[in-house]
Amino acid sequence: MSEKLPQQPDNEEVDLGQLFNAIGRVFEKFFAFIGRIFKGIFSAIIYTIKPLIVYFKFVAVGLLIAIILGFILDKKSGPMYASKMIVEAHFDSKYELVSSIDYFNALIKSNNIAELSEIFELDSAYTSKLKGFELDAGPVTQNDLFVEYDTYLKSIDTSLVDQLEYEEYVSNRDLLSGSIYTITAKANKQDIFLKLDEGFRKTFENDFSKRQKRIRDTLADIERLTLTTELSRLDSIQKTYLEVLMNESKKKDLSFGINTGLPLQEENSITKEYDLFLKEQEIRRNLNYLNKKVAEKDTYFDIVSPFDKLGVEDKKLHTRYYVIFPILAILLFILGFMVIRVFKFIKDYE
Repeated sequence: MSEKLPQQPDNEEVDLGQLFNAIGRVFEKFFAFIGRIFKGIFSAIIYTIKPLIVYFKFVAVGLLIAIILGFILDKKSGPMYASKMIVEAHFDSKYELVSSIDYFNALIKSNNIAELSEIFELDSAYTSKLKGFELDAGPVTQNDLFVEYDTYLKSIDTSLVDQLEYEEYVSNRDLLSGSIYTITAKANKQDIFLKLDEGFRKTFENDFSKRQKRIRDTLADIERLTLTTELSRLDSIQKTYLEVLMNESKKKDLSFGINTGLPLQEENSITKEYDLFLKEQEIRRNLNYLNKKVAEKDTYFDIVSPFDKLGVEDKKLHTRYYVIFPILAILLFILGFMVIRVFKFIKDYE
């Protein structure tokens, strides 16, 4: 009598089936989670715009009133003109420039016309038309950034050079990193901008920048005196050396060449004269470089591009009240509706 052996299930197939089922459940939960997120975002959007649809008539009336008020205010304030001036700040006067721009805007916001008139040395009829100033870094080219980066690397510890890549340096630049700035002035009067130069001149010529310039000039004078003294001493050495050579030539018999019949100079004397000549040229180059550097930066700021004689009318939509007021009206309506719903929920909550 033959015995039938019980068939054993394939454990490997069972394990694979359970694994695939587990993976399927994980993907199911993941897609369900993503679906709930999108459903939540969609519900939030619908819940936000729902009061605009439900109370459409009130919203339309409110928007119409906001647009009318915006047009009236735009007409009352008159056209807005803008002009730009590009300057290069020297002797760390950029710090005072940033501070002064904020101060000017604060005076305009507080309607302190008297202080503005004193700063810019203008009649109040002009300064009352000022509407604000903006300060932006640049413009700079890629070459300017490379030069700035190279100057920065030379100014820091050599052990830190490898820790700051060029891309990281550029991404971390801020308003005070460079020395070239664009100043944008805005006013309701088109021909006011050329009259603003005096106020900005005072901004750059502040006590700190004057002290920086005095320090630079003092160090330049010391270095110039050192170079000229060294050059004078070198000239004396050259004259003395030539006198010694002439005296020696009179005492010694000159040797002549076999074929040419010309006096042969000693190789050592030629070498010394050439070394003195090279040293003199080096000192003169350093002196010329010093004078050039002082001459190139002898003012507190340079105007790269001045303000225009007549400003350009600013027609940007985001600066118009008939655009700003309707947007604010919608936001306030939605915010008010949500506040009312929150209060109602809190009141009815038990």
